[in-house]
Parts: sequence; C-alpha cells; structure tokens
Amino acid sequence: MAIQLLNRKKPVKKIDFMQFLSGVPARDYVFLNTPYEEQVRRSAQFLKSADAVLIGAGAGLSTAAGLDYGGKRFTDNFGEFIEKYGPAMTDMYSAGFYPFPTEEEKWGYWSKHVYLNRIEPGALPLYQSIYELVKNKPHFVLTTNVDHQFWKAGFADEDIFATQGDYGEIQCARGCHDRVYDAKELFLEMNEERKDCRIPSSMVPKCPVCRGEMAMHLRCDQYFVEDGHWNEAASRYAGFLDRHRKGKVALLELGVGFNTPTIIRFPFEKMAGEEKGWTLIRLNLGEAVVPESLAERATGINEDIAKSIRDIMKAEKCAEEGQD
Repeated sequence: MAIQLLNRKKPVKKIDFMQFLSGVPARDYVFLNTPYEEQVRRSAQFLKSADAVLIGAGAGLSTAAGLDYGGKRFTDNFGEFIEKYGPAMTDMYSAGFYPFPTEEEKWGYWSKHVYLNRIEPGALPLYQSIYELVKNKPHFVLTTNVDHQFWKAGFADEDIFATQGDYGEIQCARGCHDRVYDAKELFLEMNEERKDCRIPSSMVPKCPVCRGEMAMHLRCDQYFVEDGHWNEAASRYAGFLDRHRKGKVALLELGVGFNTPTIIRFPFEKMAGEEKGWTLIRLNLGEAVVPESLAERATGINEDIAKSIRDIMKAEKCAEEGQD
C-alpha cells in the first residue's frame, strides 16, 4: 500500500518553538518529606481549585501505563532481532538507533516496533484515568510521547501538542519538503510480510518528492519535519498559555525526567515560579524532586504514576462527598 499524505491544512507560518523552552534547571531541588497521603490531598486540591490544567507528559507515563520498552516485553517480542543483531539489541529505544545495513532491515524493525507500541494497543487505562481527571476543566497536553495514547484516551486533537512526532507517520529522511505521511496501513502490511527481520524490497517506502529514503517522523536529527499540523499545535499551546496566564493553572507533570527536560520539566518550573496562581504537580517515580522555592505550590510524588493518579482521583471524590 502506498503511503498517504495526511489530510491536513496548508502549512502555517512557523512558530518559534524556542519561546517555550527553558534551559535553566532549578537550583534548589528537594525530595519533599511531606507524607504521601498529604501530597495526594494537596494535588487533588490543586486540581480542584484550578481554572485550567496543563498536562506535561514524558516517557515515564507510557512506561507506567504498560508500554515498557525493555525487560520481558522486549525479549518476548524481539527475540529474532536479538539473535540476529546481538548485544546492541538491549531495548526498543536503543534498537531504534541501530545502524541497520539495509532499508529492508530498518523497516523490518520499525514495523514491529510501531505495531507493538502504536497500532496494537488500545486506549490504556492510565491515560483514560487522566482524561477523566481533567475532562471537565479547560486543559491542554504538551507531550514528548509519540505513541498516540492521548488521542486514543479521548483527548481532542486541538488540545494536544506532540512535539517529537508520531509513530504512525513517516517523512523524507532528509526533510526535503514539509509534509508527513500516514503509514499505519503500510506498517500493518510490513508487519505481516516481514521474514528474518526484513520486509520485501517492494515495500520499502520512497520519498514521493526526491525519491530518496524515508524515515520515521521522530525528532532525532536536524531533518525532523515540522509540518502545518505541528505548527498549528504549537500555536494552540501558545494560545492556551496566553489565555490562562493570569488565572489559576495546575501544571500536571507526568513521567518527565532529565532526558529532554528543556521541553516540559524546566519550563513548568519556570512558569510555576513566575505565575503565583499556578501550581506544580510532579508525578515521577525516582525523579520527583521539586524546587524548594515553590514552597506550598508544588508537590513531588515519588511513587508509581498509576497508583498516584488513582489516589488523587479518590481524594477528589472524597473531598466532593465531604462538601456535600
């Protein structure tokens, strides 16, 4: 099946994404010694009192939701790749950078990866719970995840900015034009036809403009395509910030570590510090440190995200029932 141009509007004027970035980390990080139950109650109160919620989601969220890229899930599904390519095949993330000798082998790997992490999974319960938690307030999602789970869980396209691409899309490997292509059906066919970690040569996609190689639409080098849809999402993110700048906003940060902290983690700390009506809820097992300077306007819950979300939802419900 041929790749399909996504049905998107004409490219809009490019947004300077740098305006959203912050490369200045907090200098007063601490693990809060507040008891877990109290942090849960405070988080629920932050969300309840907020006029709007800005979600920032990183890889840790999808891991907590069940899309583990390593361990048994990797070895169970990529045994033939591990056997063929050896020690470099340690996990799905690292395997994506393997220098496959042929295009047939490269797409053999990616078709399997995309099927397992983008096509096969339905809406995961953790993502659905997050949607239930925020759906009745104005909200927006800024995410570095590329597995499409926010859409599957019910979030509207106009409320999502996926900065790093999407597993269901491909682009010219050299970015010769500002278009991305829907390749989900192609990946399904590749996954069915793959043998010995390779796809048939006839299925290798070629750029429809320059006839060169295609690549995943993932931000991994200077050729990442920021098409019209990407720039529209960036504009909507800027608009959300402008509309709610002077109000009460709960920054709900989920699974964002120090891999790409300048997109979500550092900007969220900066905004929470500058806007006195904003609060920061950081859920991240192992990396839940928060700026001590935010004092009573931040929580950093060092626990499994799925458990934390369940408990925050329970705390919200108990607070509502108590008020009734």
